[in-house]
Amino acid sequence: MSTSDSFAGAKLPADQLEQNIRYLRDLFTGDDTLVFRELENDRGEQTIRFCLVYADGMVNGRLINQDVIHPLLEFVFQPDEGASLIDTVRLQALFSNDAKKTDAVDELIQGIVYGDTILLIEGCPQALILNTKGFMLRSITEPETERVIRGPREGFNESILTNLSMLRRKIRTQDLKFKYLTFGRRTKTKACICYLDSVVNHSVLTELERRLEKIDIDGMLDTNYITENIKDDSYSAVKTVGSTERPDVVAAKLLEGRVALFLDGTPMVLTVPYLFIEHFQSDEDYYTNYVFSSINRLLRFLAFILSLALPAGYVALVTFHQEMMPTPLLMSVFTARQGVPFPTAMEAIMMLTVFEILRESGARMPDIMGQTLSIVGALVIGQAAVDAKIVSAPIVVVVAMSGICGLMVTRLKGYMVLNRFFLLGCACVLGLYGLLLGILALLAGLFGMTSFGIPIMPDVYTNSVQDYKDTYVRAPWWTMIKRPRFLTDNKVRQSGGGEKPQ
Repeated sequence: MSTSDSFAGAKLPADQLEQNIRYLRDLFTGDDTLVFRELENDRGEQTIRFCLVYADGMVNGRLINQDVIHPLLEFVFQPDEGASLIDTVRLQALFSNDAKKTDAVDELIQGIVYGDTILLIEGCPQALILNTKGFMLRSITEPETERVIRGPREGFNESILTNLSMLRRKIRTQDLKFKYLTFGRRTKTKACICYLDSVVNHSVLTELERRLEKIDIDGMLDTNYITENIKDDSYSAVKTVGSTERPDVVAAKLLEGRVALFLDGTPMVLTVPYLFIEHFQSDEDYYTNYVFSSINRLLRFLAFILSLALPAGYVALVTFHQEMMPTPLLMSVFTARQGVPFPTAMEAIMMLTVFEILRESGARMPDIMGQTLSIVGALVIGQAAVDAKIVSAPIVVVVAMSGICGLMVTRLKGYMVLNRFFLLGCACVLGLYGLLLGILALLAGLFGMTSFGIPIMPDVYTNSVQDYKDTYVRAPWWTMIKRPRFLTDNKVRQSGGGEKPQ
């Protein structure tokens, strides 16, 4: 049998200890990490035999010795007609903080492979699942990709229980709800939906649960497996499902009415719905002065526009609309282009491609080598290409400026890379008219997209001044007195007056 799905509804074969041990050995044939520890207690009127079954390396050995083995050997069992032996062991003998009684084979298998210990008792047709998890985990550190100057320095790790405890420490209310799920026919990976019951948009929650129920996959190793299965437009480069490694970010989104999805084995946590404006919002915006935060957010908008349209705009001006350029600038460009064998459009395509190759190579290499490669690529290769008359100096400046601006909005990296070439193609065909038509096409696509039933660009056309206070700028905290209208139910928004979203 390759998966515990085959044992749905199966029970332990008998109340004979030897037969149950043999049954579990047969299930895990070929697994040398499985340990069968047999015990005997003869301190009472009769000898009672036990067997502990666990996976070596997944359990806490000291916990098993102190809370399980020692109590079982020292407890004096007295005949009690009112209680079964397994209940006496569970309620009186063991020190374990979590002991579950079951005879379901699939539950026993999941317990063993996830670090629990199975206790088999002679004469009992059921077994106990004891919480003895003790596998090694990465310590809690600040996420590398979401570093802040001010604010909390903790990030999620690969343990779902640790991550949920970090969230509960942020939001200390009984209104915080957790709902466990399991993904993967073979991996049986645990997941958890988290939301604030009195704040969440229940239509979004229902839609998320509906999409998650349709996922059918062998293994679930990362949240991106889920993202590609539940996102609104499967073929779009625009994100409609957010992700973060920071507990404070997840807590803030839950307080606005969003839903979070945790997955065991990965530090990335998904949040829905995810709006386009969130690409430009940084968690550090809320930990620094609102004036500087607003300036930084406006700079991100400007950097996004420049990164997306600057190469296409340069090609359109040089190729089709020279009359729109100042004469000194036009003469400087044409002087720099003397001796270059390729047209401006080809120069832009070549340099953008080389830039993406260098960026990807630097990201995949060790830190020191990646920094060295970036410097060599920017200085040596670029200068050598200009001196060799392969490309002109202005196109190097334009592509470098576009790439640097793109680093300010890293969450839109994929969207900018694809559509930078799209706008460049439009500009190569129709000049500025093509560039404008391309921009209109992109805007039409954005305005037509939704994230779990919520338009991803609602703030552009809202009539409420309140909804602009955390979009293009970050208003002072004392002015943001209502939750976003498009994320929460109307009754929640109205009852939330005077409460500042976190």
